[in-house]
Amino acid sequence: MKRMQLLTGIMAAGLTLGPVISARACTTVLVGKDASQDGSTLIARNEDVDTAWAKHFVVHPATSNGPTEYVSKDNGFKVTVPGAGLRYTATPDWQQKDGQDQFSEDGINSANVAMSATESGTTNKKAQKADPFVKDGIAETSMVDVVLPYIHSAKEGVEYLGKIVEEKGSAENNGVIFSDKNSIWYMEIGSGHTWAAVRVPNDKYAVIANQTSIGTLKLNDHANYLASPGLAKFVKRHHLAQVTQNRVNYAQAFGTNNKLDATYNWPRVWDGQRLLTPSKKQSIKQHDLALFMKPDQKISVATVQRVLASHFNGTKYDSNGKWVGGYRPINVPTDVESHILQIRNDVPAEIAGVQWLAMASPATSVYVPFYTNVNTTPYQYQSGTDQPDQSSAYWTYKLTRVLTDPYRNKLINKDVRPAQKKLNHQLQVNLKQSDQTAQQLTGSALSDYLAQQNQQNADLAQNTFEKLNQKLIVDSSRQTKIVHHQDL
Repeated sequence: MKRMQLLTGIMAAGLTLGPVISARACTTVLVGKDASQDGSTLIARNEDVDTAWAKHFVVHPATSNGPTEYVSKDNGFKVTVPGAGLRYTATPDWQQKDGQDQFSEDGINSANVAMSATESGTTNKKAQKADPFVKDGIAETSMVDVVLPYIHSAKEGVEYLGKIVEEKGSAENNGVIFSDKNSIWYMEIGSGHTWAAVRVPNDKYAVIANQTSIGTLKLNDHANYLASPGLAKFVKRHHLAQVTQNRVNYAQAFGTNNKLDATYNWPRVWDGQRLLTPSKKQSIKQHDLALFMKPDQKISVATVQRVLASHFNGTKYDSNGKWVGGYRPINVPTDVESHILQIRNDVPAEIAGVQWLAMASPATSVYVPFYTNVNTTPYQYQSGTDQPDQSSAYWTYKLTRVLTDPYRNKLINKDVRPAQKKLNHQLQVNLKQSDQTAQQLTGSALSDYLAQQNQQNADLAQNTFEKLNQKLIVDSSRQTKIVHHQDL
């Protein structure tokens, strides 16, 4: 399978993630509507894949009489789907599998339901032995495309995907996020046929790394917790964790808590909580970090951007500095795209969904806001491969990362930060202005206008970074040592 590999280091550490695991290793940020600055629900994630792997941004039209069977050309997963499907956006890999999109990852459908899939996780050996992963079960490659077109709320998304896992099995341990204007649900698939989900408290946020993270499930509280049928009995029968009063700790039953987590996962959660709740003093070595936290201040889209771009900035653990401990940061060179899916409550439903996309590394890119009530996407987001080019969005922003890497702190502070700050402000202004105009339009006139605004913002951002890259070429070349006498 493309970019699926055995991780021998992880296996040596005693983890089991199925016969193969995804090379993806993402970081997720979730913000409840009462914790956000403007009352939006926010779900966000860095997609980590490779140092040279373009992503596209596309929109799939609604269907009224489409195919009723989906067969993955990656692992053979088969599932029956409705003939009628909603329009939805997605960010698939540049490379299709026999004409089929792979790793669509994130999007918003026409019912204003958002989905991000997946946050790769880990399953302990005992749980996997009890319920092995299924080779041709549902996997990250197919998940968005077989779920997002068919759901009308975040909770329905959990139930819809859960039924697939129960009936067809799962090929991997995955964390999946669903949101609508009212709620966010975080779901984890812990073994071949078991899953659990928790509703994110409206006044809290979560930062999640590659570790099974859902703690105590209150299985009688269906308003806030969901799980596969018979989960408590399964856990008890296989002695995975204690079950008391229909409560079970899902992470304890299915997850891991070991040396790899101590360097790879806990530090990212610590870093996100450090940024969002600085009043809470914690250790980077702490293993009992809460899944949900209250922020010290309301969280904006810009704040989430800062978290996703973090590499322990301002600490001795900074991977661009001393990198004490060698802990895995949130922002890494293998970021291929970063998304923030915003469902707004202070504008009409027709313009409520905004998909903020930063191609390549968010630390040296910019999040461009894209309305999702559209029938097309900016042209530069529909191209790009694993080879550099001079036109695609991915490679424009990737070049910025490449040019700054040798002189990270110097050029980022001198050139990149000022350009980002100015551009971010202008994109925010543009979004507010287009919101006002859009509210005077309906139907195809509205969707056409929103698509035009998306293209204009894409052009503005890319033109800005093309000029920035030219400046970086000059400035980086001046960092080389002079090896001749300038007076001769």
